[in-house]
Amino acid sequence: MGRGLTLLSYLLLYVRLFVVSINHLQNIMFNYIIQFDKLSRLMKYTVKQLQADFPDDDACLEWLVAYLYPNGITCPKCNTITKHYRVSGRRSYCCSKCGNHLYPLANTIFHRSRTPLTDWFHAIYTMSTNKAGTSARQIEREIGVTYKTAWRMMHQIRSMMGNKDTELANDVEVDETYIHPNVFKRSSAQKRYGRDARRTGEILFGAVERNGEVKIWHVKSSGVRVLQPLILTNVKDGATVHSDGHKSYTSLPKYGYDHRTTNHGIGEYYTEYSYTQNIENVWSHIKRGIKGVYRHVGARYVQLYANEYAWRYNHRQYKVLFWYLLADIIYPRSCAFSRQQQVASYALPASGYRKTVS
Repeated sequence: MGRGLTLLSYLLLYVRLFVVSINHLQNIMFNYIIQFDKLSRLMKYTVKQLQADFPDDDACLEWLVAYLYPNGITCPKCNTITKHYRVSGRRSYCCSKCGNHLYPLANTIFHRSRTPLTDWFHAIYTMSTNKAGTSARQIEREIGVTYKTAWRMMHQIRSMMGNKDTELANDVEVDETYIHPNVFKRSSAQKRYGRDARRTGEILFGAVERNGEVKIWHVKSSGVRVLQPLILTNVKDGATVHSDGHKSYTSLPKYGYDHRTTNHGIGEYYTEYSYTQNIENVWSHIKRGIKGVYRHVGARYVQLYANEYAWRYNHRQYKVLFWYLLADIIYPRSCAFSRQQQVASYALPASGYRKTVS
């Protein structure tokens, strides 16, 4: 009898362990499903999903508040995290203790803009999905705003795509190129400036790390006094710098760089030790994008357009750029989490991120 009870107790213990393991497996599977849902939205994101996630301005504002204040809103007067309530008819929240109003759109590109947030999010989505670029006329037709409004919105978005403060390392390719303000008027420029009209345009200088990121600057000159400080500031000491035979790069070995060149003047574009195909690829995308999409770029806005193509190049490994662009516009670049974890945590449908603001 005692032996039968022992066997029964063991059997009940095994059944209990089996039930616990099943529940544990269900929790693990549920977590995997949630993670898969998050990451799937980074692999494919359509206009229908955008409209479902952000159907109105309230949904956009709730997402921004949840994104900017993940731990709750800190009241500047109370100097602590307090419960805030949405103010009716305004894009603001009110502290439940002192009544102080907080405007989440302050210090963002949406500040003092009367344009609906849904239109802003649609513009961000369009600029991130079209790899060759999007014109202001296209934004004007899609969201129904004036050309001036669309043009300003796009420049506001481009203003947040600037160069990061990180340094380039390992193998770095540097080069300069000339972009005429109007690529369709080269013939008129040649009549005015002569056969060397291609060098009357705006000058862009770029540095790209192989299998890494690119930085681009709109400079006034391609001389050594302009280009060399940019290299010393943005390329780590001891890196291998690849360039053509331009004289502005000849003194780089004095500063600890391993400088390797290819002589483009004699038709040498690739050697066993050096080439500059990556930075030439960047110039190709920029020039063909300007010619095919924007047609004309004013000299004072060349840096903004260069930032747009540089940002797109730096995020080329990601399938969907909408969440990354939204994160760059709203969230500080420095974060304790990895880039993938940071964006995946907020790439959720509307039902996934809505929560009570505390």
